[in-house]
Order: sequence, then structure tokens, then C-alpha cells
Amino acid sequence: MSNHKNVNALTAGGVLISLGIVFGDIGTSPLYTLNAIFTTILGGKQDINPTNVLGVLSCIIWTLTLQTTIKYVIITLRADNKGEGGIFSLFSLVRKKAKWLVVPAVVGGCALLADGIITPSITVTSAIEGLTNKFDVPVIPIVISILTLLFIIQQFGTNLVGKLFGPVMFVWFAVLGVLGFSFIVKDFSILKAFNPYYAIHLLVTNKLAFIILGGVFLCTTGAEALYSDLGHCGRNNIRISWIFVKLTLILNYLGQGVWILQNANSYVPGAKMNPFFEIVPGQFQVAMVILATMAAIIASQALISGSFTLIAEAVRLNLWPKIRIVYPSVSKGQLYVPSINWMLWLGCCGIVLLFQKAEKMDAAYGLSITIAMLMTTILVSFYLRSKRFPKGLVFTFFITYVIIEGTFLISNLTKFLHGGWVTVLIGSLLFTIMWSWFVARKIKNRFVKYVEIEDYYQILTELSGDESVPKYSSQLVYLTSANFKTEIESKIIYSIIQKEPKRADVYWLVHVDVMDEPYTLDYKVEFLIPGKLIRIDFRLGFRIEQRVNLLYRKVVEELVKNGEIDITSQYTSLNKHKIAGDFRFVLLEKHLSKFTKLSFYERTIMDYYFILKKLSLSEERSFGLDSSYVDVEKVPLIFVTPDDIELHRLPV
Repeated sequence: MSNHKNVNALTAGGVLISLGIVFGDIGTSPLYTLNAIFTTILGGKQDINPTNVLGVLSCIIWTLTLQTTIKYVIITLRADNKGEGGIFSLFSLVRKKAKWLVVPAVVGGCALLADGIITPSITVTSAIEGLTNKFDVPVIPIVISILTLLFIIQQFGTNLVGKLFGPVMFVWFAVLGVLGFSFIVKDFSILKAFNPYYAIHLLVTNKLAFIILGGVFLCTTGAEALYSDLGHCGRNNIRISWIFVKLTLILNYLGQGVWILQNANSYVPGAKMNPFFEIVPGQFQVAMVILATMAAIIASQALISGSFTLIAEAVRLNLWPKIRIVYPSVSKGQLYVPSINWMLWLGCCGIVLLFQKAEKMDAAYGLSITIAMLMTTILVSFYLRSKRFPKGLVFTFFITYVIIEGTFLISNLTKFLHGGWVTVLIGSLLFTIMWSWFVARKIKNRFVKYVEIEDYYQILTELSGDESVPKYSSQLVYLTSANFKTEIESKIIYSIIQKEPKRADVYWLVHVDVMDEPYTLDYKVEFLIPGKLIRIDFRLGFRIEQRVNLLYRKVVEELVKNGEIDITSQYTSLNKHKIAGDFRFVLLEKHLSKFTKLSFYERTIMDYYFILKKLSLSEERSFGLDSSYVDVEKVPLIFVTPDDIELHRLPV
């Protein structure tokens, strides 16, 4: 936790780490942005002239300023959740303000996952295509090989490799700036692009303005990752490093602009004439491709790691099925999600094989991140209002960025048939999973019946001492969803008393409450029946792994140490040797009865939910329980009582 608090301290090392972790995605955008834009311009039968070039560059400069600098670096980074960022951290801060805010959170999360598939594909492909300037190489096999290796190494953790990210990206950005400046000095008139007049003129007069904006948006696609990595780098380090990053990016775009103007009559956008590689001296081409490939891998790594973190948060917020999460190193934030890793790998390979060239991936790329940014705008507006910012200021922020991002969204939708449909398809599939899991939980909770636990104190005490009932376990543990100590699910009482009377020395009720803060790790113990019925309430942050087995054992050890409980076996032969009694967990697994009365929509959701549940981790594995001392009892989601049946007796 101390390391976590210190991450916000401004240090040279923190700034260097920020370069490696935060800016990989946005830092590789010069590889393909101008190529994509001028493919659109030439495809629309327009000439390359100073008006178009200055207009495009001005749009890029002001997009980086309005979208990345003002919205994310200055405003959104304020919305930290105990030092953590990202759309689900933001959702945790505002979800109590309105129930419907789960919709933008889920949509934004799915869009970011879709982006995690497209980013590695386009960045690595763009880098390797740089070799085609000088050599005839098989781009697709090389790209797929690099992507495969990248996903294979995820299971070993990226701590060691991660230490190289900062220095490599520092060299990358420095080279971007130097290359750009070397061409700017050849034509200082390119600096006119800083004047927003040229951007406005292009948008007002050019009939392809909407489509051009779709390409312009590619320059800011890494802005969302900037906020997601807040917890790894800290606000101050990100803000300071962005000054250097933005300067080098703009220098490189301006340098590419000079080259495009100088070669306006011969420039044919594509892999073999990418202005990014054209401004590189011939003797450094291969070295630049290697550096670009390393930068592309780093950008991809950031998106992959971000996807792992996103899914881990979604699981703990009950927005994604419970899946296996591995912690390959002791470093904070290092995790590996096998199922998501290979899903991303399949998606990346599919994108590369489907589109073949980086220029054809542009349409699919911009759409997903535009949607994510719009969702962030909605959530940030609620956050600013919760912090009592003036209504007028919040409204201005909301309207301004809905207009900007809405315009980018419409411009990207114009490319729907040219590749944007891939993003919509991937995002929609992910949305069905998140939404169904979330809604199914609401449906299940609607049918959970709670009873007053005090009504059963006497019978539980008597059952515990009733030697005519075979002892089920010394310590019997149930996981309960009841938020209040006065209540308990009727199904738990049914399991203890009726289904198979379960005698135990001590009954335990364990409740896990996921908190809006990321790293809360608290618990509370209440002795409902002294020595017979004990309730433990865990308060865990949404980034804390819910290892109930270890957490429960830790609490029991502390209670024994403090002399608050005695877990010595009550069997005579074991008691005299002071041997601890056995523990047994009972999990109640709900199933959907064929008699359940649900609407068609709810029935469909629940059917899908149970399919997902079969594919996900079992309850005992998801809570870190050893199956050797866990009993799973199946109970219907809804009990059908005789009162629900109309039966007519016929006379004899």
C-alpha cells in the first residue's frame, strides 16, 4: 500500500515509467494516422495541396489539445479512485448516483476490450510494413509470429521486460521529434498548422471533412489508456511526461506534413510509401523498423495488460463470469487472465488475416475507442457533479465533448462497411456477456427470500447439541448474500434444518461486500449466538482477489489467538489432545426450474447466464476453496409452492 501511495510522487523514474506504460498506444499513432487520412483524400479525388495538408495537421494538433490534454490529462485524471483510474474505477465512484450508469460503464468496458484486439494488430502491422520500402518480405507471417510470441510470454509476467519499456519509449519519442524537426527546418510555413483557422476551414469547406475526421481521430486513440494506467504511474508523472510526448508527436506530424507537400505529385498512400518511414534517412530504415516494432509491441502490451485489469475488475463488480486469474509475479498490478489472453490472440490474428494491410484496419480501429470516450464523458460529468463543481461548468464540459466525440463517432460510422462492422460485432458479443451476467444477478436477487435470523436462534442452539443427529462438521460455513446481520436467506435455513439436518459445533456466516474503493481489506466479526453462530463481514476493494478460504482462515487464526473462540474438536478422543475440529463449506448453487415464471426476455437472459456459468469457474474455485471440504447443494431459483397449483378433486 505504501508503494501505491507513493506512485503519485513526481520523480524522474516515475516519468520514465509513464513513457513506457501510458503512451505506447498514442505514441505509435504517427505510424499510420497521416497515411490513413491521405488515403481518404486521394480516394475522394482531391489533390494534395497546402490547404488540405495544413488543415489536416491543424485538426491533429487541436484534437491532441482538446481531447487528450484538456479532457484526459487536465480533467479526467482528477477522477482517481484512491489513486486508481479506468472506466470501472470511475464507475465505482459514481454508481450510487444513478442505477443506469452501469450502461455506459459496460458499453465503455466492451469497447476498450475490442480496442485491445485491434491495437496490437494495426500497430505491429504498420511497423513491419516499413520493411516493404526496401525489402520484399512476407508481412502477415511476421506479424502473426510477433503477436503469438507476445501473447505466449504473458503467462510469465512482464515485470522484467517492463523495465525496458521506459528507456525504449524515451528513445522512440526522441527519434520522432528529431526526425520531424529535421523536415520542419526545410519549410517553416508548416508551422501555420498551429492556427485553428486551417482546421475550421477544412471542416467547413471540404466535402470529405466527416470522413477525414475519422482518420484524424487515430491521433488520439491512446488517450483512454492514459487514464486507465493512472494507478501504475500517478497523475503528476503522467502530466509531466505528456508535455514531452505531445511535443515530439506534433513535431513528427509536422515533419511528415512537409514531406507530403514536397512529394504531393508522387505520393501514393500505402505500405510502400508511408510518410512516417519516408522521413527516415535510408541508412536508418531497418533500425527504424526495429524501433517501431519495439514501440508497437510496448503499445500492444499496455493494451493487453489493461484488458486483464479491466476483466479482473469486471469479475469483482459482478459484470463478467468468474474466470481464472493468475498472478505471475509479486509486483503490484501484475496479473494474467488465460482465457482473455487467448481470446485477444485469436481476435488479433483474425483481424490481421481479414484485413491484410494496416490501412484497411483504420476503420475498425477508431470506432471502438470513440464509443469508450463518449461513455467516459458521461461518467466524468457525473463525477464532477458529485464533487460539487458548478452545474454550468459541468454542463459545458458535457456538451463540448459530446459534440466533439459525437462528431468523431459519426465520422467513424461512415467507414462501417469498410471495417467498422468488426468493432461493432466484437463489442456487441462482449456486451451480451457483461449485460446478461449483470441482469441475471438482478433477477436472482429478486427471488432471494430473507428471513429474520433471530427466529432460528433457539433451534440452531438445540440442533448443535442434539446428539441424535449425526454431526455434519465441527465448523460449518455458509456464504451469505444478506447485507444485514438480522437477516439470512431462507435457503440456508432450509439447508441446515430441513434438507439434511446439519449438526455442527459452530455455524459461520461469511459475507463479502465489494467496496467502491480499489484496495480496501477490512473485516468485521459479530457473535450472533456466543460460541454457536458467528458472522464475518469482509469489505474488499474491487481490485482485491476474493480468496475467501485464506481470508476466512486468517480471521479464525486471529480469533483463536485473541481467545475469542475455541475451535478444538468436541470429539472426546480428539479433544483431550487439543486437535482442531474440521471445517466444511456449503455452497448453494441455484438452478432454473422449468416451472419458473419469467418473461421471455428474463428467461432468455437466465438461459444465457447458465450457459456462461457452465463455462466459467465453479463457485468453490472462484472463492479459492478446496473442493475436498466443500459441499455444493443445488437449489431452485424459485420454489414452486402448492399454493401456485390449482388442483380439482373428482368425486368417487
